[in-house]
Amino acid sequence: MIINQSFKVIVITLGALLNVCASSVKDDAYIPQNGDLAFQISEISDFTKAITDVSAMHDSIKFAHVGIVAIDNGKPCVIEAVPKDGVTITPFETYLSEALTIDGQPGVVIKRIRHDFPSEKAIATAKSFLGQEYDWNFLPDNGKIYCSELVYESFTDSEGNRLFQARPMNFRNAEGDIPVYWEELFKKLGTDIPQGIPGTSPQDMSQEPILEEVYSYF
Repeated sequence: MIINQSFKVIVITLGALLNVCASSVKDDAYIPQNGDLAFQISEISDFTKAITDVSAMHDSIKFAHVGIVAIDNGKPCVIEAVPKDGVTITPFETYLSEALTIDGQPGVVIKRIRHDFPSEKAIATAKSFLGQEYDWNFLPDNGKIYCSELVYESFTDSEGNRLFQARPMNFRNAEGDIPVYWEELFKKLGTDIPQGIPGTSPQDMSQEPILEEVYSYF
């Protein structure tokens, strides 16, 4: 009888532990698909702070980066434009690990085009930019490219029209001031700040009605 009671205690204890573990893991899982967009809350730096200060004044979630999900040689990855390497292919798990964590989870939200779309075409176009230098000038058609511009240029319909909108770019914060980061960057580049020139940002792009959220890691 004592052995049976001990066994029952062990079983109950193990069951409780399993329930606790199960409750800490999401009961759904994201399966990467070609053409999904991975919006990232990036680790804080002077650069990402400058981006979010001027592009996410109305939203508590501030996306500073976006990449295109692709299945490359059977493995999920993200095609992205990053300051250090320009346009590159990053393993999906690495992309997740580079995001700011929220409650221990990657600060990444996955969004998808709401209607049927030839994602393979978008992936092929994105790959055609591989190796292209990062665009610190944030200007269109200058042989360089930044993250949301890569998405903008890669997603077109059958007639060549872009699916996402370009809007007048804003480099001013909520107080109407241009952050010191931008002033120093463009002074170093020897160019004017492209205030008002059509462009894109990860935050604005994440709000496009053509997209629907399919998964959040946090």
